[in-house]
Amino acid sequence: MARIAYFEGTDPLVLAKLASEGIETIPVANTWDGHGKYVNHLTKGEVDIVVGPLHKVIPVRPERVNATDLLFACQNFDIPVVLVAPASHLEKARKLLGDIGANVHISAPEDFEAQIRKHL
Repeated sequence: MARIAYFEGTDPLVLAKLASEGIETIPVANTWDGHGKYVNHLTKGEVDIVVGPLHKVIPVRPERVNATDLLFACQNFDIPVVLVAPASHLEKARKLLGDIGANVHISAPEDFEAQIRKHL
């Protein structure tokens, strides 16, 4: 069975649709919101994908942690990450994240569910 880890603010209708198809969902947190299990504490095989809004991986204080640090476990265990941002801001989002790695994908809201399914 597939399992999705999601940051707070992820489209609940997309999550509900996937859950109704038997895909498990678990909440994950960045270092400052405490929504669920800290994303960097994920282990190999625990989840198939991490999803959520772009702003959840943009640190409040980038001098303490950056998006690459925040998603280190995802990089280390080859867990795909799909972040959603407005279609008009996809290039800005990519530029902001920089060279974060090949397994982090930025998606427009209308493509979000399809991008998730691509990695399940």
